[in-house]
Amino acid sequence: MSLNRSEKEAVINEVTSLAAKAQTLVIAEYRGITVADMTKLRADARSKGVSLSVLKNTLARRAVAGSAFDVVADQMTGPLIYGFSEDAVAAAKVVADFAKTNDKLVIRGGAFGGKALDVDGVKQLASIPSKEVLLAQVCGLLMSPMSRTAVVLGALAAKKSEGSAEVAAETAEA
Repeated sequence: MSLNRSEKEAVINEVTSLAAKAQTLVIAEYRGITVADMTKLRADARSKGVSLSVLKNTLARRAVAGSAFDVVADQMTGPLIYGFSEDAVAAAKVVADFAKTNDKLVIRGGAFGGKALDVDGVKQLASIPSKEVLLAQVCGLLMSPMSRTAVVLGALAAKKSEGSAEVAAETAEA
């Protein structure tokens, strides 16, 4: 079903607003994927804050023109699904994880920070831990010196109390 001019403008405006908020765009070819698998992929993406869209490539090129994602406009050919995410790694992670279990989804590329990513770049981006995991790791690093100091002080206090208990036992025997 073809879209009339006002519907095309609405699609372009929607994708332009998605691109303005997003940090990452991942492009994947979805030829041969069943409707059930596509529904599962979209549900997983929605739960992780990723917007997945099947768009006409000409509309997608017009929507990203002038944005940081314009660098991948030349890759927008064929049946593609576009994944936009505000989280830097979410779109790459969702698409790469799904592609591991479904060989019909083929990652074509993407963009992050105004730079085009090839397939390996998208996979590397997907391998980065999520923001929450990175924050937890930083907190662990900050807590590590304090907890080590507490352990050492606890051991010294225990040793000191053992030493005073031995002295008290020796005095009681004498």
